Amino acid sequence: MIKKSGFTLVEILIVVVILGILAAIIVPMFSNASRESKLSAIQSDLQKVRGQIELYKFHHTDQLPVLSGESSSDFEQRMTSKTDGDGNAGSDYGPYLNKIPKNPFNDSNSVRIDGAEAGANSDGWRIDTSTGFFQADDSAEHAAI
Repeated sequence: MIKKSGFTLVEILIVVVILGILAAIIVPMFSNASRESKLSAIQSDLQKVRGQIELYKFHHTDQLPVLSGESSSDFEQRMTSKTDGDGNAGSDYGPYLNKIPKNPFNDSNSVRIDGAEAGANSDGWRIDTSTGFFQADDSAEHAAI
């Protein structure tokens, strides 16, 4: 008599159920880790850019790298290239950043100058020229960081 080897339907169903239970436990852990990783990245980016804005202000007689009414490209140019003491293209100071970082929650590196309060999710970042405060713009929760 030839003996056939293989799995019964019950054995296969038990394995599938066990794998389903493990997936239900593990998947939420990974999605939470992704959010925590993005939150850590946004905090790090904010700290880095704010520190470099303060260094720019130190080098440029307490002037921000952008003035009210200027564009985000003015801000980016002053932060990512060398400037003179007046903030114009030069060779005295900077660059302060290699590039404007992307906001990890909305994948945008654009900077809004003034305008709507931070959290509108229209840009990656927002800078308030009256206070000099640099904020995340993806959500009100992250704008408060």
